[in-house]
Amino acid sequence: MERMSKMRIFLLLVFLFLSTPIVGCSYEVQDTSKTQTKTESKPTDPYFWDFGQARQGQILMHTFELKNESDKQITILNASASCGCTVPSIKNKVLLPGESTDIEVKFNTKGYSGEVKQYVYVNTDDTDNPILKYTIKAEIIK
Repeated sequence: MERMSKMRIFLLLVFLFLSTPIVGCSYEVQDTSKTQTKTESKPTDPYFWDFGQARQGQILMHTFELKNESDKQITILNASASCGCTVPSIKNKVLLPGESTDIEVKFNTKGYSGEVKQYVYVNTDDTDNPILKYTIKAEIIK
């Protein structure tokens, strides 16, 4: 009798295992540059972006805008990220007063789970703001 119940439990576990889909890694790109989370009611921080929930393996993209609000030309010296999974790219490196440029940030979520924050650092020759720090955040689900 006990052997029969052990057999049933074993068969149930085998059935559950076989009915679970096997998920492979895939790379999807989610560009959220034009969308905002509907729950945001406060003004957005131009140095922060929350992707919300994203699947592990997606490549998330967001474009920040950098505007030269000074009265002199500034030059972007370089841009770096807190980790190799995050890659910034800048269109224009020299900005006259009032000009803007896009900073495109790509974040590869492969290997991450839970809440993740990454940082992008933009170094300029502006003596008032030599280093700008941008933050991206996501909740990575499997």
